[in-house]
Amino acid sequence: MKSPRTPRTAAAAALVIALTAAAPAVAQSQSVQSQSVQSQSVQGHVLQEAPAAAGVVLPRPTGAFPTGRETLHLVDRSRADLWVPERRRELMVDMYYPARSSAGTPAPYADPREARLLLEGVPDSHPDAADKLTATRTHSVAGALPQRGKHPLVVLSPGFGLPRYTLTTVAEDLASRGYVVALVDHAHESRGTVFPGGRVLTCVACEEAETLEDMRKATVQRGQDISFLLDRLTGPRPAWRYASVIDRKRIGAAGHSLGGASAASVMARDARVRAGINMDGTFGDPVPADGLGGRPFLMLGTHTDMHLPDGQDPTWGEAWRNLDGWKRWLSVEGTHHLTFSDAPLLFDQLGIPYGAPTPPTIRPERAVELVRAYTAAFFDLHLRGVPQPLLEGPAAADPEVHFNAPAD
Repeated sequence: MKSPRTPRTAAAAALVIALTAAAPAVAQSQSVQSQSVQSQSVQGHVLQEAPAAAGVVLPRPTGAFPTGRETLHLVDRSRADLWVPERRRELMVDMYYPARSSAGTPAPYADPREARLLLEGVPDSHPDAADKLTATRTHSVAGALPQRGKHPLVVLSPGFGLPRYTLTTVAEDLASRGYVVALVDHAHESRGTVFPGGRVLTCVACEEAETLEDMRKATVQRGQDISFLLDRLTGPRPAWRYASVIDRKRIGAAGHSLGGASAASVMARDARVRAGINMDGTFGDPVPADGLGGRPFLMLGTHTDMHLPDGQDPTWGEAWRNLDGWKRWLSVEGTHHLTFSDAPLLFDQLGIPYGAPTPPTIRPERAVELVRAYTAAFFDLHLRGVPQPLLEGPAAADPEVHFNAPAD
């Protein structure tokens, strides 16, 4: 007999919580074809004719560098996919990085097919919403030459049911500050992701994941995905042509929701990851009782009864007690679970109403600003050794951000 769903798991399985505001369609892989190569590099998405609609306007990155993007397709032939066991585990990965020049074609935000699948279940959405999302462009140049030298690497993983592009604003910002960023789509775990050969993989996991044990396995699998990705980026025959710019000794992981939980999961098993951030995700794979080897971890969440001390999600209190290195528990007032992604911008500019009983009150641009600032400060401190007063305590300039310090 299956155990009951947790509140967070139920919301996640409903897919993007409010983006669809309805149960997802039966998830299945479309036109699944066998792959004969372990990894394949593709620059950007395969674009269809651009619509006339103006796209969503993404905030500009705040760092000093222009940014570039390339896309990788990776296949881990040593592992079966948890959701589709007859298939090997696959990833699509956007590599964002500091570029030498801003000259060139901006990379697209979402493939037209991905945009349609994300929005098809949204009630009362504008009929041009998918066209507007398709027309959206990032601030990154497809195929740009990277800045010379060695740069820290941060792996980003999106929330359950969400495609990787919903973390574009933080990925681009980190790249503009001199980080290489690997932004991951995990097969069968988003509303729709385009893979090579014209395949569109949909969210099998959204139908299959029902119990706490399912979510534990999902979290562990994502942690394994990150370790595999590090093998392919830092190993002897890297999958990315510019992998030589990655500093293998300075690697971090972060993510939203399930993606944030996977940062802790990979750190428990892979010493290469030196620092991690969980943005409002239940720790489906608990932080070990003996900690993470003294490595730093940031818990960044909503200022609600879900992720405040003694809140509805007991995994946060347990994680806090078990973390044995530098740690912070920050909560942001006026936020919603999806605030820690690009969703607020998409909701605002695509005219999508929040389906949550209590919608967020923080402005979308302010939400992006705070997520970017605290994410960058954390990695600047722990991957670069640059002191960060922002992380030492409450700041008058950021009254929304609360520092929680429950007893261990």
